[in-house]
Amino acid sequence: MNKFSTHGNRGYLPLLSAVVFCGVLAGCASTPKAPNEALQAAESAIANAEQARVADYASPELGEAREKLTAARVAVVEKEMVRAARLAEQARVDAELASAKAQAAKAQEVNDELNKNINTLQQELQRNSTSGGTL
Repeated sequence: MNKFSTHGNRGYLPLLSAVVFCGVLAGCASTPKAPNEALQAAESAIANAEQARVADYASPELGEAREKLTAARVAVVEKEMVRAARLAEQARVDAELASAKAQAAKAQEVNDELNKNINTLQQELQRNSTSGGTL
């Protein structure tokens, strides 16, 4: 009888399946790497927001970003890498939201100033047209 016959290999199939299963399980159970890129992206977004003086316009969002970045760092120390990555991503998004809100607020201020100037010019034109005066 051939040592590679189908009858003789039946005992290896369950053993092979068990070994593969244990290998996959061990791979899933290992701690993932620290989310360094996500942490750096969050730090960068927060630094950019701070340089743009976002706190003047969107302080709550920037505060939340800082808190989540701190929590992400704690999660790394506690070896909770999935949670750390999620918190770092949320910190980045919060910082970007703060930046966007600040830009919108600054744009609104510029718009308000332009409207004020337009109103002043319109009033000046009306005064000149009703008084019959020339410039």
